[in-house]
Amino acid sequence: MLLYIVRHGTTSWNLLRRIQGIADIPLTEEGLRMAEETGRALQDVSFDKCICSPLLRARQTAEKILAGKNVPLILDPRIQEINFGVLEGKVLRDQEGNILEPRFISFFDDPLRFERPEDGENIPDVLERTRDFWQELVSDTENRDRTILVCSHGCAVRGILQNVYQDPEHFWHGSVPPNCSVNLVEVDEKGSRLLWEDRTFGESCTAGPVPVGKRIP
Repeated sequence: MLLYIVRHGTTSWNLLRRIQGIADIPLTEEGLRMAEETGRALQDVSFDKCICSPLLRARQTAEKILAGKNVPLILDPRIQEINFGVLEGKVLRDQEGNILEPRFISFFDDPLRFERPEDGENIPDVLERTRDFWQELVSDTENRDRTILVCSHGCAVRGILQNVYQDPEHFWHGSVPPNCSVNLVEVDEKGSRLLWEDRTFGESCTAGPVPVGKRIP
C-alpha cells in the first residue's frame, strides 16, 4: 500500500494567522493554485481512492489533485483538524510571529501538555482518532496493493504519521507540515516506512532532498 498524505492548501485564516481548527474556511486562490500544482506533480500516480477530511479546504485540495481522474472520494471525520473549541477564530500570532494566545505556547513547544480548550480537543484526542483511522486503513486487506490519497490538516497529518514515527514526545517531527506538502508512506507486511517527508511542489515551493524514515514493524 502507498499512502500519499497531503495537508490542504492555504486559506485566508492561514494568512491572517487565525486559529482555524474545524472552522470551515475555503482555500484562497493561492491555495487552489498550490493544490493544482500538487496535482500536476502527482498526475502520473494512479490513485485507487481518496480518503478526505470533511472540511471544505481539504475537500477542495483533494478535488484539485484528482481533477480529471475518476477516483472515489470518501469523507472521514477522524482525519479532520483538531477542534480548538472556544479558541477558534482568535488571532494566534502578531506580524512579528509572536504568539498572542498564551495557551498556544505549549501547543507548539510541548504539545502533549496543551490543555484541551472548552468544547475542543487536545493532542491525545487527535492521536486517538487518527490511530483508529490508521489501524482500520492498514488492516483492511482490500487496501493491501492500493495507492491511496489522504487529504487532511497540519495537526491531523502529524497524528496520522505518528503511527509511522511512533515518537509522540516529538509530535511535530520538527515543524508543522507546510500547506500542500506531501508525505508518502509505504505499508507492507513488514511494517510502514516514510518515503517522502513534507515534500512540496510548485513555483513558490521547493522539492528538495526527501528524508527516508526507518521501517516501523
